[in-house]
Amino acid sequence: MSPGLSILVSVMGMAILSMPVFAITRHGRKDADAERKGSRFLLGVGDFLIHWFMWAIGPLERLLLRVGATPNHMNVGGIVFGVLSGVLIGLGHLEGGGGAIALAGICDILDGRLARAQQVASNYGKFIDSTLDRFVETFAFLGFAVYFRDHPFGALTVAAGLGGSLLVSYAQARGETVGISGSGGLMQRAERLVLTILGCLLDPTVTRAVGWPEGSLLIWVLGLIAVGSLGTAIYRTVWIARKL
Repeated sequence: MSPGLSILVSVMGMAILSMPVFAITRHGRKDADAERKGSRFLLGVGDFLIHWFMWAIGPLERLLLRVGATPNHMNVGGIVFGVLSGVLIGLGHLEGGGGAIALAGICDILDGRLARAQQVASNYGKFIDSTLDRFVETFAFLGFAVYFRDHPFGALTVAAGLGGSLLVSYAQARGETVGISGSGGLMQRAERLVLTILGCLLDPTVTRAVGWPEGSLLIWVLGLIAVGSLGTAIYRTVWIARKL
């Protein structure tokens, strides 16, 4: 078993063991962020997972608050891990790249939570958070472009995935400027994040086990992201246009 898969299996095992503890100790109390996000993640079926994840990172959040970490620290961390993910993926270290994407995603969640806990949430924070998310996503896809540079459909798949991902966010942002927030659709930020992480972490082990060239699983994952993102962008565009 590869180191990346070993880490993934260990994390999944600890996650599964902690879920009953979460269910028992929470007594129906819900996290405000999870309430906002859970209804959309995986078309609503991920509600429990979102609430559990916010609870699971609670100790890290409280530690960061105690040591005086700020939302800007998380923003910088997210960018650093985003750049690192692109570099690692481009160099062929898919598992390391997947781990860096995961850490960038955690920083993305924690910056908003720290801002609300410290009562410094602002329009600046909303702008910088959403904009840096696009930078992080772009860095990862640049890594994919380098990694799949010799694949016959690599350029098309990566370009479609990146373009679709940016269009999903653009449609919502542009809609909000005219008073309509279109945030629905299947392939949103959280879904894309989870798929890219799993694709990077699982590809080396799965392809080795079945005798495929490395990257064979990941290219299909990116294709799924591309189709889903473009579909979501079209859905949001039509939905907002009809509302207007």
